Amino acid sequence: MTERDVFLPVAAQPSVDALVEQARLGEALGYDTAWLPETWGRDAVTTLTSIAHATDTIDVGTSIVPVYSRSPALIGQTAATLQEVADGRFRLGLGPSGPIVIENWHGAEFGNPLRRTRETVEIVKQVLTGDPVAYHGEYFDLEGFRLRCDPPEPVPPIETAGMGPKAVELAGRFADGWHALMLTRDGLRDRLEDFERGADLGDRDRDEQRVTLSLTCAALDDPDEAKRLVKQHAAFYVGGMGTYYRDNLARQGHADVANAVYDNWQAGDREAGVVPQGRRPRGHRVDDAGAFARLTGPAVHRPWRTSTNRRRKDELFIAATGSRTHA
Repeated sequence: MTERDVFLPVAAQPSVDALVEQARLGEALGYDTAWLPETWGRDAVTTLTSIAHATDTIDVGTSIVPVYSRSPALIGQTAATLQEVADGRFRLGLGPSGPIVIENWHGAEFGNPLRRTRETVEIVKQVLTGDPVAYHGEYFDLEGFRLRCDPPEPVPPIETAGMGPKAVELAGRFADGWHALMLTRDGLRDRLEDFERGADLGDRDRDEQRVTLSLTCAALDDPDEAKRLVKQHAAFYVGGMGTYYRDNLARQGHADVANAVYDNWQAGDREAGVVPQGRRPRGHRVDDAGAFARLTGPAVHRPWRTSTNRRRKDELFIAATGSRTHA
């Protein structure tokens, strides 16, 4: 089963109310989940609480909350509370983020992100049972407390983001789903194999796990401006947010473009970083649930499209959309 999600834009929004209205429009248009990332602007928890109060049917979720910005116990408390506020519509998306944000914004040592993510997922699962938490790991040593309210019913799914093989395998082994991003069709196929392997290692039921693929998009009347905005967004991540996004594209056969974007951005030439001359790879199509994207360089080249409610969808600037599948 394939579902359609909307990833709300985290940057350049005038107010929380604007994000609430975008989520309400997504609900009216039939989207299944409204995801919100958390970076260094508005926090996701407060914003999703406002969205949950203003909507009725659309699921709400974090994609993602960094595992370094809150303790695992607090993340579990937050998930339980948001599940109550959303009346059972909350989904918890977690991930490590990257060293630039974690070390320079949160002041924490990045260390071993895979281990930290695994321990966080395992502790949050314990917290959400309502039973006393007893956990002894490399990062956390917990004993003697339990959730001081009724545990959520149903328990919200816990999903993790990942781009590399080991991170995706971890998602399959320990989480209820995987959030995929910046992948070509072939790259997605390769990482799905990692996810399946992790599910086998964890003896997980794949029918109960989901995969959420996000595609960076802009729906505007001016296609050239839409392309420029999306390429700028992608280049910022590839060039300015450490090496994870660059390495992710390099693994998929686009090392020349990824390195050119990164090098130009680091050198301060952001215009060249957005469109590295002479280094465009052949485009890749990603077709799923009515979505169409063409990857030119590191960025999605065409806006997201659907055959239904086209006019109203163009009213909503979509920073990213996703399709979620059970298989």
